[in-house]
This record gives sequence, structure tokens and C-alpha cells, in this order.
Amino acid sequence: MRNEADRQAVIAMNAAGQSIRQISRIMKMSRKTIRRILTGNAPDQVERSSRYDALAPLVCELFTRFAGNAVLIQHELADQYGHHVPYASLTRLVRSLNLRPEKTKRSGTFTYAPGREAQHDTSPHRVVIGAKTVKAQCASMVLANSRLLFFQYYPRFTRFEAKIFLAAALDYIDAAPKLCVIDNTSVLVAAGSGPDAIIAPEMEAFAAIYGMRFIAHAIGHANRSALVERNFHYIENNFLPGQNFADWQALNAAARRWCDQIANNKIKRALGMTPRQAYLSERPFLKPLPTVKPPIYQAQSRTVDMYGYVTVDTNRYSVPERLCTKRVEVHKSLYDVRIFYNYRLVATHTRLIDQRDGKTTTAGHHQSVVRKSGKRADPLIRQLLGHSQSLDDYVAKITAHHRATATRKLQRLLAIKRDYPRQAFDQGVTRALHYGVYDLGRLEKIILTYIAGDFFELEAHEPDND
Repeated sequence: MRNEADRQAVIAMNAAGQSIRQISRIMKMSRKTIRRILTGNAPDQVERSSRYDALAPLVCELFTRFAGNAVLIQHELADQYGHHVPYASLTRLVRSLNLRPEKTKRSGTFTYAPGREAQHDTSPHRVVIGAKTVKAQCASMVLANSRLLFFQYYPRFTRFEAKIFLAAALDYIDAAPKLCVIDNTSVLVAAGSGPDAIIAPEMEAFAAIYGMRFIAHAIGHANRSALVERNFHYIENNFLPGQNFADWQALNAAARRWCDQIANNKIKRALGMTPRQAYLSERPFLKPLPTVKPPIYQAQSRTVDMYGYVTVDTNRYSVPERLCTKRVEVHKSLYDVRIFYNYRLVATHTRLIDQRDGKTTTAGHHQSVVRKSGKRADPLIRQLLGHSQSLDDYVAKITAHHRATATRKLQRLLAIKRDYPRQAFDQGVTRALHYGVYDLGRLEKIILTYIAGDFFELEAHEPDND
């Protein structure tokens, strides 16, 4: 016999005309026990005592010391106090002492109509990329009705990354729900919270392209997005352990494969089928994707520096050196950077995603003046080097002082060398090198001082006697 409530329920069902077989099936009792109840011969339930109840004060002390870990309490009782308490008896004693807080009971359930809702959220995870552990933002979306899951990783999560992820998630689903439930993150919410949240205009416009609308759940009501929340623990403990990814692209490609092969092909107890199978039933209720989807990139205006680079997120990307000091437009996407000048594409680079103060140079953008080995690099250099040691040193200094415009400087130096006598040119270069003069206009004036007496006759003027 379990309790008095069960006894009264059996008696009430019998009075209502239920047979003993029916009562047995409903109450999950044996028919023998039911007959005893009806005849008044059922034994009363008696609370049994335990020989370990005397250990209650000691168990309370150890429970606090070991933060409620029953295994450690059991070992401590055996090792230090000589009490070998079975684990089941120990946990029964803990329950009888009410040492653990009561578990929160379910207060209700959410029902999700097919095609109506998806849930989106982010969570920080530690991932290994190139044998280095980095902090990454895991962005996830799940269809509420079919539980179809999609997630990706990003080094940071701004509105730019949010649009990239949402577009990728909707492409993966190959459809769009009517609503997307989010938390009160400032990435998507401009002001307010919960039902009063004002979605950022650019994110609202992005959702309108897909016929979708963002809604934020009330603060402290995280269960409203529980479907996406519980998947973060699943991803962190089943997808990431033991993985070492070559780069961010490899990480996100592996995440997509894991969604296809594992997460969405695992039978869900609440569904009785896999999310991929449930999606087939939900698919007709989802909205089709738009025929034309605008590309997602971040446009920035930059001025090319004197070294032939533009700076994006502290990293430098090369452009042809003829564009030094010019204004260009930069389009930054998730994995690449494209640079335009006068509406023409002049450079494309792989984006340095997780680096700071990095630099990437495309071959052919910058004309190499002198190779690292010290050998001659091009016909222009070959015409200048080898004339004299002073001129070789002067060419190297000009190259170091005028990196972006070194070619034009050397062209003018070659013209000066051809225009003036060799002896005067050599003397002028030696003097300019000695005093650190690398302005070719001043070099030309120095050379003229050496040849003035040879090529120009300056008449001496007698002083006036007046």
C-alpha cells in the first residue's frame, strides 16, 4: 500500500462501479492489494527507520563541506569515521534531512505551430583553431516545431555578423518562419526590452526581406527560448571536444556537416522522430525565400597610405602603388576584403579574421626596388647600380626614405645622371650622401655648384670709382 490518497481513490472508483481489473490498470496496483483495501485488511503504511539515522548531524556537516557531493561524503565517512554507508542509504538520509533545495517543477509547456517560429541566440565557447584556443561566439537557430538546428562560429558578433549568420541559417532551412524569437541583446534590439523592445532599423529591414519579424522575450523569461538555449550545452559537449580546426572556414564547414549528419538525424524524444523527418511536415508552412537576396558586406571608405595599403580592423591590405593617397571603397565580407577605385575592383584579399595589426600584400601591387639578397631587381636599378659605391648607397637610401614613390624618385635620379657630367654627378652624390640630402631637387643644385665654373664664365665686376 502506498498512501491514504491511493486507498481513498480505490474505494471511490469501486463505488463508481469500476471493476477490480480496471482499477488495477489505472492505479498500477495488483488486484490482490485492491481486494485487501476493499475488505479493510490492507496494512497501513509505516515509515521505516534506518540504522544510519544517528549519523544525521555528521552528514549535515559533511554535506556543507563537500558542497553536496554524496560520493565524497561516502568516502569521507568510510576513511575518517569508519562508517561504511551504502550509497542508496546515504542519499535516502540526505533526502529525509531536506538538505537539497527542491527541484523546480514544470509549470507548463509551450506549443509551437508549424512554420510559425524559430529561436535564435548566441553563446561564448572556447574552440581550438590552429592549435590555439580562442574565444568564439556560437550563433544558433532552431525551428521551434521540427527542432531543425543550424549553428556557426564567429570571433565577434555584431549586427554585421548577425546578418551573415541569419542569411546562412535561412539558406540552410531553405525557408523562413514568420517569427524569430530572440533575447534582449543590443545586437538586434535598439531600445526597450521584451514586448516593448524596438528592433534596430537595419535588422528590421533585413528581416523584412525574408518576410520575417523579430520578437524579444521578456527579461527573466529565458524558458521562452529554451529550445535554442539547451542546444548550446549539446554543441559544446558533443561537437567541440577533441577538435582542432585549421581556420574559421574549416570550423564552420565542420559545424554544418555535424548539423547534417548528427544533430538533425538524431531522434528527439519529444518528437518521436528526427528533426529532419519533422521538417518535411513543417516545410509547407514556412515562407519561401526571396528570389533575389542582396549581398551582405560592410562598405567603408579609406585613403591609401604612402606605403600602398588600406587599413581595415587594424589589419593592412595592399593595393596597386599608383593609388597611393587616393580614396578607395572597401567591401568587407565574412571571409574576404574587396577594394574598389572609381567603381572598379582593384584588389581582393582573404580577410585576416582573428588577427590584429596584420598585413597582406598581393604580388604585383608594389614594385620591388631591391631584393633582400641585394641583387639587382629590374632594368631601372641595373642602370643605376654598379656606377660607384656612393651611388649604390644613395639608391639604397632613397629606396628606404621613399618606399611608395621610390620608382619615380629613381627615374628622376637616372635622368639627372644622364644630363650632367659624370665627375660633377659623382661629387654631388657623394656630398648629398654625406649630409643626408635625399631631395633630388637639392641634389641637382649641389651638382650645379660643381659644374658652374666649367660651363659658365662669370665675369668679374670692377667696383665703381664714383
